[in-house]
Amino acid sequence: MSARAALVAELLWELKKEDKVATYSAIAERAGFSAGTTGRSMLTCLKAIRRDWDHLQWWRAIPDNKTVEAKGKLAAFLTEWGATIGEANANGLAEVTVEDEKLKVWEEAGAKLAEETEDEDTSAGEEE
Repeated sequence: MSARAALVAELLWELKKEDKVATYSAIAERAGFSAGTTGRSMLTCLKAIRRDWDHLQWWRAIPDNKTVEAKGKLAAFLTEWGATIGEANANGLAEVTVEDEKLKVWEEAGAKLAEETEDEDTSAGEEE
C-alpha cells in the first residue's frame, strides 16, 4: 500500500470516530498531497483502501462537488449514514447534502498529517 493511502486510511479512521465525512481535497490536503484533477489521486488511494482495508469506511470521503452516482454504493452508504441524496440528473448524478456539523474541516490550513506522523516516528526513535 502506498504511503498516501496509509495516511488517507488514518484520516478515514478519524472521520469514523467523529462520525463525519470530508471532501477529497480536505482529506488530501491534510495528508499532504493534492487530490488531483477531479479527485483522481484520492480515488486511487480509496481503491487501495477498499482492497486492502475493507473494514475502513471509505465512503466517508466525498467528492469536492458533493455529487455522486445516484444509484451507486457511495450514495447508498451516505444515505444509510444520514446524508440526503438529491434527484438524479440526466447523467445519473445526484447532489449529496450533509449537515454542516457532520462535514469535517480541519482547522489548521495546510496541516500535514504526514509531517505529524514523521515527527511521531522521530520521537519514538529517540525514546529507544
